[in-house]
Amino acid sequence: MRGPSWLREPADPNALVPQLWSSTAHKRDGDLVVGGVALADLAAEYNTPAYVLDEEDFRARARAFRDAFSAYDVFYAGKAFLCTTVAQWVAQEGLHLDVCSAGELTVALRAGFDPARIGYHGNNKTYPELRRAVAAGVGRIIVDSFVEIERLAQVTADLDASVGVMVRVTAGVEAHTHEYIATAHEDQKFGFSITSGDALEAVRRVLAAGGLDLLGLHSHIGSQIFDSSGFEVAARRVLALHAQVSSELGVTLPEMDLGGGFGIAYTTQDDPSDPAQLATEMSRIVEQECRALGIAEPRLSIEPGRAIVGPAMCTLYTVGTVKPVALDGGAVRTYVSVDGGMSDNIRTALYDADYSCTLASRASQEPPTLTRVVGKHCEAGDIVVKDEFLPADVAAGDLLAVPGTGAYCRSMASNYNHALRPPVIAVRDGVARVIVRRETEDDLLATDVGAS
Repeated sequence: MRGPSWLREPADPNALVPQLWSSTAHKRDGDLVVGGVALADLAAEYNTPAYVLDEEDFRARARAFRDAFSAYDVFYAGKAFLCTTVAQWVAQEGLHLDVCSAGELTVALRAGFDPARIGYHGNNKTYPELRRAVAAGVGRIIVDSFVEIERLAQVTADLDASVGVMVRVTAGVEAHTHEYIATAHEDQKFGFSITSGDALEAVRRVLAAGGLDLLGLHSHIGSQIFDSSGFEVAARRVLALHAQVSSELGVTLPEMDLGGGFGIAYTTQDDPSDPAQLATEMSRIVEQECRALGIAEPRLSIEPGRAIVGPAMCTLYTVGTVKPVALDGGAVRTYVSVDGGMSDNIRTALYDADYSCTLASRASQEPPTLTRVVGKHCEAGDIVVKDEFLPADVAAGDLLAVPGTGAYCRSMASNYNHALRPPVIAVRDGVARVIVRRETEDDLLATDVGAS
């Protein structure tokens, strides 16, 4: 089995590919060390599977976006991964926070995050959710439907309050990403279509409603985007609407949000841009379009989530079984089963996502062999890493680590097969601390009414 065309057989299957890992990750006598902590020691103390979050790397990536986009408001997209500790790190590094559910807002407020620096997303926000957000003093609510505009106006009237509003628009851009994470084409649930005229009508209704302070337009083209071409087309269309609002309605909108979706390297086939490059390209796009339209540049916002937390986390597993499986034509695929799977990382099954991995607990002198790393769930699609070269002597009891699991792994984790969700362990300067504990069987049974 050769594997995909982009996957190259390594000269040394023990070596790390640096761009896939957090900045402090390295091998020491075969042991993977992150944040000054040997993951073999961490596994011995906390068991596996476990998410390992490199605090220094997370903070450095947050600062890189803050500094590169210094003229922007940078919102960390909490849906990628959020807990009270991470919310506190985000605040300490000077970023804003984007939430998209009552639960994420609860975590943010529990962390003491300034609500005026929170943006609230969602395509189906209920009256109680909106009321809570307005009462808490959330800085901006991104409206997504005509019903929501009416609902939010009723909330502000009932509370005798006002709230900042962004109108989410659909720019009709086909982002080069998986269908399920492309969000700017017309046929999907988010936003008001610019083409149909709904976006302009939404602006009219927000301006006419009491208690709604229209800040500007919001556009998000999707996730895991590697170039600025999609942003360029979206910015052109959104800025044209921005200018239309000014000319037809006599209102100059002070802000515009370009969303997030900046890609990261999951495997050697990925080549993401760094924040400085993104800032240069996106600022140039907006500057040129505003000049062409003869309008002043609005204050811009972006919403990186994956690009901050994704590379900062890896997932640690223990190998349980290794099974060579004979295929047609005399080929053999080696299946390496670990003690987690789609309950802690659904992205491979959901998005056909690619990942890498490494032997984390020892050095091997054996040559590389092509493997497929799979989980322990009762599901044929329970694949963690579709194709990866590991040492030929990988065996039960070995530790494997998968990089790039900070975004949408713990946040989308489930109790499928009644699995217990793993802990999140932050590491820094040789110290490990649990910031989200492992679930227990008591947790599993706590909501099972019959169990009581």
